[in-house]
This record gives sequence, structure tokens and C-alpha cells, in this order.
Amino acid sequence: MAIAYPHFIGSEKSAMETGIILSPSSPSPSLPHVILTQDELKKIAAYKAVEYVESGMVLGLGTGSTAKHAVDRIGELLRQGKLKNIVGIPTSKKTHEQAVSLGIPLSDLDSHPILDLAIDGADEVDPYLNLVKGRGGSLLREKMVEGACKKFIVIVDESKLVNHLGGSGLAMPVEIVPFCWKFTAQRLQMFFEESGCVAKLRTYENGEPFVTDNRNYVVDLYFKREIGDLKVASDAILRLAGVVEHGMFLGMATTLIVAGECGVVVKDK
Repeated sequence: MAIAYPHFIGSEKSAMETGIILSPSSPSPSLPHVILTQDELKKIAAYKAVEYVESGMVLGLGTGSTAKHAVDRIGELLRQGKLKNIVGIPTSKKTHEQAVSLGIPLSDLDSHPILDLAIDGADEVDPYLNLVKGRGGSLLREKMVEGACKKFIVIVDESKLVNHLGGSGLAMPVEIVPFCWKFTAQRLQMFFEESGCVAKLRTYENGEPFVTDNRNYVVDLYFKREIGDLKVASDAILRLAGVVEHGMFLGMATTLIVAGECGVVVKDK
């Protein structure tokens, strides 16, 4: 959905206290408002994040429509010679292919177990910078890479802001092994019965199960009510045999960049 966008960039310490981004200042009456699409807002947030990238860094390269803009920008700056000696660690096969096409040198966590910086999008962000990620199916590799970085910058448009995780009513993904997936899905749904949880296997349009880069399945959890203590929920999911990883990224983000009708707002943890 297109929204009005004033031409300024600001920061607001209390921006996420209520889950709503606040305007850092009032735009000048002389500045025109430009109507931008959601994708254009994503691009603005991504370009702002790339300002944190310096030559010589080892970078985690995120996956998804917002992260794609950041990877494109890094490739552009490398071609222009404004960035040098960058090493990228992709979080999916798709991002790997994109980075190769842009000429970004790549490696892996075996060679670089500590990363300087990672940039990625998110499906939901709560007031405490906890995230839901993985609706694109890359949650496991994203969590491995972004858990190994010194700084993790999350880039979103304001539609991704929620009061609590699961608050959008959209999927909270869980990557599971294919073996007896129905059994695992039923157990997951039972865990969160009080939250009105419905667990659904993610499928392609032809009805075949969606398969991750790691050859696993994804069960999407949909909540009607809050799921309570996130750490307790995380531990319960991970203790279930058959679960590989879930899409709650708790306490991992260090900086949030949000593009919206108030401009670009940056929040550091």
C-alpha cells in the first residue's frame, strides 16, 4: 500500500516503546510529499543499512524482498570501487545466486565463524526488537549466519511492526524434518492450544510440500492470541523431536531501520 513519505531521516529513542514508529521531527511545510510503494520503502531502508558497511568487512547477506535491495546496493558499491575487500556469507541459495551475479566474493561460516555485520529483513518486529523471520523459508541459515555476527541490522517497512510476535495473524514458521511431519505439526499445535494456534504444512501451489534449502519441511503456526513468554515458547518448540529450528529471532537484532510515513527511523538496541 502506498503511503506519504516526507524527505528526511531521523532517529527516535522511544520509537518502539509502543510498537509504533514516531515522527522524529515535523517535515518542513515547503517539502512535497511523495507517494511511495511498499517496495520503494523497503529499498530506502536497505540503502540506509548499507551505509553501515565498510571495506574489509565480512557480511551476512540476508534473504527476501527487502534484503535483496541491500545485496544489490553492496554489489553496486563494489563495482563503483566505493567498497573493497568485502566477503559475503549468504543465508540462502537464492541470495548466493544473486551475490554471484553481482560479483560479490563469497565464503561460509566454516571459513569465517565471526561476521562483522549482517543485514536482513523481518516478517514481524515487536517493541523489543524480537523478530519473526522465515516466511520465505530460509530461517535456519538466516539464524546461523545472523547469530554469528557482531552487529545485526534489521530493515523493514512500517507494515512489519507489531505489538507482539504473531500479532499480524500471519505465519510463524517452524522448520521440521519430513519424517512423520503430521505428528510434529499436531504436537506444535497442542503446545499453543491456549493461543488458538493452527498449524499448517507449507505447500507449493500444486499441493506438494514446500522444501527448504536444507531439504526440510516448514509448518506455519497461526495464532489468534498472544503466545506468552517468548523464551518459554522458544524452548518448548526446540525441545520437540522433529523440529530443526523456528522463526522467532529473540534478542538477536542490534539495530532496526524502519521506512514509513515518518521517514526513516533508526533504533539501536
